[in-house]
Amino acid sequence: MSLINVTLPDGSRRELPAGATVADLAASIGAGLAKAALAGQVNGSLVDLSAPLADGVTVAIITEKSPEALEIIRHSTSHLMAQAVKELFPQAKVTIGPAIENGFYYDFDVETPFTPEDLERIEQRMAELAAVGQELTRKVLPAAEAIAFFDKMGEPYKKELIQDIGAETVAIYSQGAFADLCRGPHVPNTNKLKAFKLLSIAGAYWRGNENNRMLQRIYGTAFVDKKELEAYLHRLEEAKRRDHRKLGRELDLFSFSDEVGPGFAIWHPKGAMLRTLLEDFERKEHVKRGYDIVVGPQILKTELWQRSGHYDNYRENMYFTEVDEQSFGIKPMNCLAHMMIYKSQLRSYRDLPQRYFELGTVHRHERAGVLHGLLRVRCFTQDDAHILCTPEQLDGEIKGVLRFVSEVMGIFGFEFEMELSTRPEKSIGSDEDWERATNALLGALKDTGRPFDINEGDGAFYGPKIDIKLRDCLDRRWQCATIQCDFTLPERFDLTYVTSEGERKRPVMVHRVILGSIERFIGVLIEHFAGNFPLWLAPVQAVVLTVTDNQIPYAQEVFKQLRAAGIRVQEDLRNEKLNFKIREAQLQKIPYMLVIGDKEVEQGTVTPRFRDGHNLQAMKPEEFIAFVASEVTAHK
Repeated sequence: MSLINVTLPDGSRRELPAGATVADLAASIGAGLAKAALAGQVNGSLVDLSAPLADGVTVAIITEKSPEALEIIRHSTSHLMAQAVKELFPQAKVTIGPAIENGFYYDFDVETPFTPEDLERIEQRMAELAAVGQELTRKVLPAAEAIAFFDKMGEPYKKELIQDIGAETVAIYSQGAFADLCRGPHVPNTNKLKAFKLLSIAGAYWRGNENNRMLQRIYGTAFVDKKELEAYLHRLEEAKRRDHRKLGRELDLFSFSDEVGPGFAIWHPKGAMLRTLLEDFERKEHVKRGYDIVVGPQILKTELWQRSGHYDNYRENMYFTEVDEQSFGIKPMNCLAHMMIYKSQLRSYRDLPQRYFELGTVHRHERAGVLHGLLRVRCFTQDDAHILCTPEQLDGEIKGVLRFVSEVMGIFGFEFEMELSTRPEKSIGSDEDWERATNALLGALKDTGRPFDINEGDGAFYGPKIDIKLRDCLDRRWQCATIQCDFTLPERFDLTYVTSEGERKRPVMVHRVILGSIERFIGVLIEHFAGNFPLWLAPVQAVVLTVTDNQIPYAQEVFKQLRAAGIRVQEDLRNEKLNFKIREAQLQKIPYMLVIGDKEVEQGTVTPRFRDGHNLQAMKPEEFIAFVASEVTAHK
């Protein structure tokens, strides 16, 4: 009998009969592994358990504990959903159904849109099909034969996909009476799919083209076991409760209006106060670190945007206007004005680095379909800064920004992850400058000792960048801070400095934001804190509440005293029950409620009640003022 040898991940070798499959290898290792096996990894590529093995390959068995398992389970569950849909809605045409970051989806062409009740029926049928234990089998067919197969099934989208693939052969997976075009791999049997949930329905154009037919997309998720699924569904419910759009309305922070236009936030008094607190914090922190505050115009001549490369590489995201027959671009970024400030006078090496900071409002044309509350808008303010320095200073400046980010994120209680984004296809500048810039960022990242990922081809068009992603309390990632290294724009704008030898040299420019878009960061903060802002950030820090009308004169005195001391305070003197007033203040997530009854009037005190319900001891108003000041200082 002919034999083959395969290598396992630990370096050991195993001898098998020729023609043995991944499943055979798992069985030869042990019955427990054979039962747990979901798929295989051969020379780094994922394959089905039924895949035959060749002599000399390296093989790993994929089980539920493997990092690759979840995507395989989710992709297999999307097929299970498509099978259930076809059984319940035989006229539905299937299109594509990939696994995605948090689950899967499948698009269907149906005459009547799906309803929430339909989702319940589909999910129930999926559970029944999974329990039956259908084997998934893979067959490779010539493309012409596969086209005829799907044509007979009445599946035109599959025919189109095969034609576009252009391969001589394609793979088809079958389970029961259902068959689908797919590369795989998949679980060996539907009984491996134990924990799934259908989540929502949305419209989606075939291939994302609005000129094509509108399809019905069903989103779902799947996990290895029900415990993980329940934990995820709990996080989803928590995310809905924390949705910044919902809380923004309830807390009266901001709004959007169709009359104004999509993507343009309107800030109400409390929301504007929150912004002001953040912006004041930013100014203070930047000045402390040696930045100069600057302000640039909202529109600049289109000629400048052409020189910078924005016109050729970014104009689809820009707005343009005309003044006195001269074309102007409304700024999507702040760097051009900052370079003009640098260029306004001769600079010596002794003047560097120059650090220009601007809370600059920018406009970018985002497609209507991607706008999302404060997280994706068309008008936003960046805590934007540009550092112009010598090449010798570059490493220290990048590390200084990384420290800045770390310190600020610690104040807000955020953990973060980092990745280095490299040169995209659409870019400007020489290979040498890109290599210098990339190496500068890479070296600074390595010296931090923190882990980071490489994100190939996602840099800015003028330079590579470090992207910093915050992790919130629900373990979601948010892109906020970024550090970009740029040798190219100083060249295009002929920026120079005089060296100690009297020579002219080019400075390097570091583009960076710490919080990023103020709008986006506020949206993240709202969801992270569920609207329960820390005292130093709360738009309203305290509210004075009366028990009856008898306490109104004293309550008004307390209100004035607190306001004069700089506390952001409101008063509720309405003739309502105290519990009603307290409940309203709690819904508004105000940190402190100062209850004033006859006893407080008599003693000249207030009784603070925290928003979580616990009471502090009665204290004099000036004691409460000192208490607030110390708490703000301690947590800021």
